[in-house]
Amino acid sequence: MAAVCATATAVLAGCGGGGSAGGSAAGASGTEGHPAGGTPARTAAVGVPTAHATWVGGWHGSVAPTAVPRPSFVLTDTGGRPYDFARATAGRATLLFFGYTHCPDVCPTTMADLAAARQVVGTQVARKVTVVFVTTDPDRDTPAVLRRWLDQFDPAFVGLTGTPTQLAAAQRAVGVPLATVDRDGGDPRGGQGAYLVSHAAQVLGIGPDNHVRVRYFAATTVAEYVADLPRLVALL
Repeated sequence: MAAVCATATAVLAGCGGGGSAGGSAAGASGTEGHPAGGTPARTAAVGVPTAHATWVGGWHGSVAPTAVPRPSFVLTDTGGRPYDFARATAGRATLLFFGYTHCPDVCPTTMADLAAARQVVGTQVARKVTVVFVTTDPDRDTPAVLRRWLDQFDPAFVGLTGTPTQLAAAQRAVGVPLATVDRDGGDPRGGQGAYLVSHAAQVLGIGPDNHVRVRYFAATTVAEYVADLPRLVALL
C-alpha cells in the first residue's frame, strides 16, 4: 500500500464496476453499489497538484445552501474506547467517510487519495485535519482489523465501529443513505463468508467552525482535496 500514498488512484463510479472517470449516477448521488467485476484504475502523479473545475463558491465538492452543524454520534475507536465524534473532533477540520475494509475499490482508493492529499498539502495543514473512517461492516471490521487496514494508508486516520444500531444512527446523523448488506450476491473476489456492502461514497468536509461545509464524491481527485484543505482548516 505504500505506493498508493505516492499516487492518486482511481475512484470508481461503482465499487467493483467499470465506471468512467467522470462518474456515474451512483457516483453523483454518493451511494456506491458493488457489482461483480474488475477494478480498473487510473493514476496521476501528485508531486505538482493542479485543480481545475470548481463547484460552488470555489469548493471542489457539493455545497449545501445552508451550513449544518457537525454531526453528533458516539461509536467505538480502534482502541476499544468510546469515541464521541462531535466532542473529539470539535474545532478541527474533519474529513468523514463511511465504508468497509473488504470494499473492492472505492474505500481503499478514497483513503489512499486522502493520505496522498495530506502528504502533498504539507505538515502545517495536514496536522490540522482529522480523517475519520466509519465501518459499515461491523461483523468483519473489528477494531483490530480496522487499525491494521487504516495503518496501510496513514496511522493518524481514526477508525470507528459499533453495533448495527449505533452505525445506523451515525449515518442518519450525517445524512447519508444507510448501508445495506448483500449476503446473497457475494464478493466477486470469493472467499468464505464473502459478501458486499452498498454504502454512501461521500467524504464529508467539516470545518473547525463545527459546520459541514462540503461533500466530496467518488470522482474527487487528490489535487482537488489539496486545493480545498487549506481553505477548510481556515474556517473559524
